[in-house]
Amino acid sequence: MHDPTSQPIMMLDSSPPLLHHFGELARLSPQIPAPECNDPSGTVVMKECCQLPLIDLGCLNSTTERERLACAEAICRASSEWGFFQVVNHGISPELVRNMRREQVKLFQTPFDKKATCGVLNNSYRWGTPTATCPKQFSWSEAFHIPLSKVSEQACYGEFSSLREVMVEFSAAMSKLARVLAGVLAGNLGHPRGVFENICQENNCFLRLNRYPACPVSPEISGLVPHTDSDFLTILSQDEVGGLQLMKDSKWVAVNPNQDALIVNIGDLFQAWSNDVYRSVEHKVVAHGKMERYSIAYFLCPSYDSLIGSCNEPSMYREFTFREYRSQVQEDVKRTGRKIGLPRFLL
Repeated sequence: MHDPTSQPIMMLDSSPPLLHHFGELARLSPQIPAPECNDPSGTVVMKECCQLPLIDLGCLNSTTERERLACAEAICRASSEWGFFQVVNHGISPELVRNMRREQVKLFQTPFDKKATCGVLNNSYRWGTPTATCPKQFSWSEAFHIPLSKVSEQACYGEFSSLREVMVEFSAAMSKLARVLAGVLAGNLGHPRGVFENICQENNCFLRLNRYPACPVSPEISGLVPHTDSDFLTILSQDEVGGLQLMKDSKWVAVNPNQDALIVNIGDLFQAWSNDVYRSVEHKVVAHGKMERYSIAYFLCPSYDSLIGSCNEPSMYREFTFREYRSQVQEDVKRTGRKIGLPRFLL
């Protein structure tokens, strides 16, 4: 079967003017970093490949208590040691994933001018990095970042009516999975598994549809610049192209795509809530020189006025609201070009 997500590079009018804006940032010809790069502390980090911990979530429903406990322990251990892991038998059907990807590709193949002006999906279209002041701050990508409170609204879809049904089903399935995982992580810290039902109501969460166009300049350009996620946890469905990298033991390591698995990563809020038991790890996407890449991310978030504090004492972080945290992140990015995140809130 032909896969529309692995086409060779084509200069179509569906792509935003990324090259033009990247060129402006680079002033004349882009200065692309070599295959090894420096982290903010000045330490040289090399890229390696890794196989993330792979967890069979079917074991959570095992009739054997030993298997259920072993699965929960694997989730918590990976969240502490890696901040990332993969899950299979997660309850989201391959057919639903394929249908969602098909509609996603159709949406992104719409001419750029139309995507930028038609207001589809709550007028959430974005591309590049408006705050970038230099090439290394620029993300070679485009996305729709949709609050789940708008996913079921017919008015958000316009002519993309076939997207609505699959998007509603997909977001509901991701929400269910996120709450299962959050419950396991909370239970490990001595809290009720349902604690996040009130903290992270479905309407506070987000779904992000990503497209990373093929990059004619270099595969070393960031499709998405290094960052941590400002949520409790993220679930990612990605295609087979690859490009996701994460920081592990002070090195950038590339994540090998697994078409049967979803990727889960811990966000900043879970790290703060768990008092650093779970880790929110820096990650990025490297642009591909010849193929475009598609992914869909689900973000488990609280309401903006939710107070985030550590679940156990003594706390490493002062209490803050989600609104305050997001505002501080946006201010730091605008002022310094990079996210500082949780260190701002250490006691």
